[in-house]
This record gives sequence, structure tokens and C-alpha cells, in this order.
Amino acid sequence: MNILGISAFYHDSAAALIEDGKIIAAAQEERFTRKKHDPNFPSNAIRYCLEYGGISLNKLDAIVFYDKPLLKFERLLETYYTFAPKGLSSFLKAMPVWMKDKLFLKRLIRDELEAIGYDKKKPVKLLFPEHHLSHAASAYYPSAFDKAAILTLDGVGEWATASICLGEGPNITSLKELHFPHSLGLLYSAFTYFLGFRVNSGEYKLMGLAPYGNPSSPDVTRYVETIKKELVECKEDGSIWLNQDYFDYATGLRMVHEKKWEALFGFPKRNPDDELTAEHCNLGLAIQHVTEDIVINMAREAKRLTNTDNLVLAGGVALNCVANGKLQKSGVFKNVFIQPAAGDAGGALGAALAAYHIYFGKERVVDYKSDAMYGSYLGPTFSDLDVELMAKKYKAVYTRFDDFTKLSEEVARVLASENVVGWVQGRMEFGPRALGGRSILGDPRSAEMQKKLNLKIKYRESFRPFAPSVLAEDCADYFEYDGTSPYMLLVHPVTEKRRMPLPANYDSLSLRDKLYFQRSDLPSITHIDFSARIQTVHRETNPRYWQLIDSFKKLTGYGVIVNTSFNVRGEPIVCTPDDAYRCFMRTEMDYVVIGNYVFDKRQQPEWQEKDNWKEEFVLD
Repeated sequence: MNILGISAFYHDSAAALIEDGKIIAAAQEERFTRKKHDPNFPSNAIRYCLEYGGISLNKLDAIVFYDKPLLKFERLLETYYTFAPKGLSSFLKAMPVWMKDKLFLKRLIRDELEAIGYDKKKPVKLLFPEHHLSHAASAYYPSAFDKAAILTLDGVGEWATASICLGEGPNITSLKELHFPHSLGLLYSAFTYFLGFRVNSGEYKLMGLAPYGNPSSPDVTRYVETIKKELVECKEDGSIWLNQDYFDYATGLRMVHEKKWEALFGFPKRNPDDELTAEHCNLGLAIQHVTEDIVINMAREAKRLTNTDNLVLAGGVALNCVANGKLQKSGVFKNVFIQPAAGDAGGALGAALAAYHIYFGKERVVDYKSDAMYGSYLGPTFSDLDVELMAKKYKAVYTRFDDFTKLSEEVARVLASENVVGWVQGRMEFGPRALGGRSILGDPRSAEMQKKLNLKIKYRESFRPFAPSVLAEDCADYFEYDGTSPYMLLVHPVTEKRRMPLPANYDSLSLRDKLYFQRSDLPSITHIDFSARIQTVHRETNPRYWQLIDSFKKLTGYGVIVNTSFNVRGEPIVCTPDDAYRCFMRTEMDYVVIGNYVFDKRQQPEWQEKDNWKEEFVLD
């Protein structure tokens, strides 16, 4: 049985194909169109999934869209009615879009499918599970648990903004929901907006900014108290109530009432290019603390309702890896699994899996040893011929290695000399994290590597941290964590033995001075609070990446390297060898390794393109 899942028309459109419950292929549309968070119908992602699966559209058993548009429209109308006469301008802007496209989504989907080869005369069953069921299914069915509590957290689906379910065997039972406009995801996005970052893409920047706040500052305590007193009521069962007097997202065109927030916190909304100050950092830390408290309270309620040792997470808030680390450390659940494509892209996969197990009633086979995401390497791959044709197109100079052991030893040597290396191998990752398939790599021992990567390669804010990829078997040597984290979704501290003492006046230093103080013997991956967003690399799921890190260990004694996504600010992660070479030549990257081919920047012809990536990509 072959089922295609689709997510589209909000952000992070994607497609996923399953065969008899097994995940065959999955990819985001942005990787093909080069438009970050592309919300359009995922025609390219669908073509890829079908080609990889060797099946045509009309041979599918079902096509499944990740939410119920009519239920979402009901929520929209009821919300405007409740808040009337407020929100008229927003209503007038939203209605034409709904009347033209979204109310007739079934027809729109079939029209889009027809454009890529679908025959309407041979219709395929089209299904619409609810948004949070798609999230829940995306986390539970690929997990290694035959019974688990399921917690989903995002901005909003149709009505639900969070849900607690029980997954058992092939069944998912809904136990509790939190409804719009009360939403942890929207609360966090409101602070993302107020602190000058882009909603739906800048939330991870806010998470990275938070540790620059001073935990002992009375401002942090005051901000937390203000948030809980004026903005959000946090209840014991994990549910929350947001004071809509301060928010504008329900019926307006902005996230918050800016003047009211300015009065509440004592400073105005930050503009994207404004310098970050201590008050911004402290407010970021405050909302991160509040978020962590709410997530842990929701997890405790999920534990009470399900009485199981296992928890699975999905939804955009599940990408808050700091909260995930705190949740795991809390011990509420013995085992935690987080869907690596936790946001809306993963809804495509969840929709397909929900249809297979719930609608078609198929049994579930569990591999108790590992999850069924295959390391999240579910996207397109490439051949040697693809690399050679790309090189011919750009007259690029390369060295080919037929022996991968020699290649990994050479790249390890290059990394140990403080070079920055683009690394493109095998199938592209599904989800927002680069996991050694489409990555930029560096030496974690280098005190200058974070600055170099941020300012000369990624062209992004200097405060942004970088993640370590560590050999799974060596994780406890570097971090206060001895479990697995293959999807870079958990934050844990660097071990005490690797830390360096902080100066007595550390908390009073500026953000810039804090940033460049060396905090451990792995300065490029040690965040300002001694934490790190860990990726454990497993020989079973990515043998080439594991071997590279092992070669680096043999050379340097360190089984860990810096890993960041292969893209510049505002650009989606690269997909093809062509994408990779273009990004390589537009930045100050030193080498790019594509399959068995190594390209040294010093040997390349002068880059002739006149276009500017800063004009091509909208900065996020």
C-alpha cells in the first residue's frame, strides 16, 4: 500500500511517501525552489517522492493532506465574530484568499496534482486528518515504542494549539487539547516578534539569544513575574490562558500591541538591525524559562493521563531543544523521542502514517532498537555523474578519491588546520537540521571558528551558537549526557572537566565580550551557558559521517566536530551538487566535499556570477 502525504499553504510545504507503513522518501519544497519556508504546493517534493518510490500518482492508494481546511475556516470565522468589530482590516485581507483558494482546497489540490501527471478520470482517495493528529502520528508511529504519551505543541492547527494523546499499538487516542487563541507557540512567537526576529523562522534565534541573559539579574526575575502575571496564566495541568488585551494575532496584522508591551517591559519593540542589549537578552531568557516551565507541566499532565514511561513530541515548539533537554533531565518520562521534522513539514509524513494505521486499519510493526526515521536521511541523493557534470558546467577543479578512508583522513587533516569544509553526502536530511548530509563543518577546538562561521560563511548574527556532531560512543566524554541525540534536538551541558573558569565580572560584561570569552577546550560549540545542542553520530545510520569524525579523532584526539547547515542566511539548506558549489563559491568557505570529490577554493576559477546572494535570498 502506497500513501502520499502533503503539507502546504502555510509554511514549510513538504511531501512524504510511505509503502506498507515504511517511510520511503520525504522532503521540503524549499529545497527545490530555493525559497526558504516555501508555503506553495509541493510539486517538486511530490515528484521526487514518486520518482524515488517508483510509482505514479494514480497508482497511489491515498493522498493525504495534513489538516482540515474547513475546520480551520470555522475557527477563523468564529474568532472574527468573537472579537468584532476589531479585526475588520485583517478580515477583509483574509477572506479573498479563503474564498478563492482555501475553501475549495480539494479542487485546488487535484488541479495542482493534474499539473504533475495526475489523471482526474482515475481518482485517488483524498483524505484530511486534523492538523494535530498529523503531528501526533509523525512522532508516534516512527518511534521505537509500542505505547507512548504523545505531546504536540505549535502555534495553531484548526482549533488545537497543543494536544495530549495516547499511542498504543496502531491506535492514537486524543485525551486533551488546548484551543486557540491560547497557545504556547504563539506566545513564544510574540516574543520573537517583539525582540526583532521574524515570526515562523526566528524562534530559534530567540532560543540562541536567551543564554546571554544574566540568570542572577533582578530584571530576569521581574520579566518572568510580569509575563506570568500580565500575559499568560500557567495552570497546574499545563494548560495556559493568554491575556488577549496584549496580543494582536487573533484578528490583527501583528503579533502584539507594541505600545502595551513597551509599557509592560520598559523598552520598545526591537528593530531587526538594532543592537542587542542586556534587556533584550534578559527578556529572551525570561520567556525561555516560562516556556520550559509550561512544557514540563504539560509533560507531567501527559504522564498523569497515560501512565507510561515513553513520551513522543512533535509540533514547532518541539524544536526548542533547550526545553527538550530540560524535559529529559526532569525525569518525568524515562524515554523521550522527538520527530526530527517536528514542524509543519513533518505533518506530511504524519498525515500519510495516520491514514495507513487509522483510516486503513493497518497493524504497526515496532523496531524496539531504533526509530523508523532512518537518521532522517530521506531526501534526494546524487551520483558521481551529477558531480562531474556540475564541475564541467562551472569549470571547477576537483580531486577524486576512490578510497573513502583516504578521503576522510584528508578532510580530517583539512579540518584540523582550521579550514571550513562543506560536506555533501548521500541523501538530504528531512527537517530543519543538517545532520551530516548537507553540512558545513569546522574544528571545535578553534577559538575563532564560531566567529568565522557566523561572519564569513553564514553571514548571520555573531551570537548564534553552533552544534557539535559527536561519535555516539564518545558523547559522555564531552557532555553531561550518555544517551543518544541523533537529530540535534537536545541541549545538554559540556562536562565540568572541559570547562574554563569565568572571570569574576563575567555577568557584567557586554554581549560581545561574553561571546568571545573561551569557556571550554571546545570553544566553537560551547554556548555561553556551557551548553551544547548535541548530535550523536551513529555508524549504523551515517557510516561516512561517522568515519570522518573517527578520522578526526585519530588525528586530534577529539571525536567531535562543528556542524552547521550548508546554506547562508536566508537560504534553504542546499540540495544538489549545483546548490552546494554555488554556495561554496559565494562564501569564504575553504573546501567543499561532494561525494568522493574534493574542491579546494584556491584551485577554483574566478566566480563569474554577478548576482548577489543577499539580494536573491530574503534575510530571515
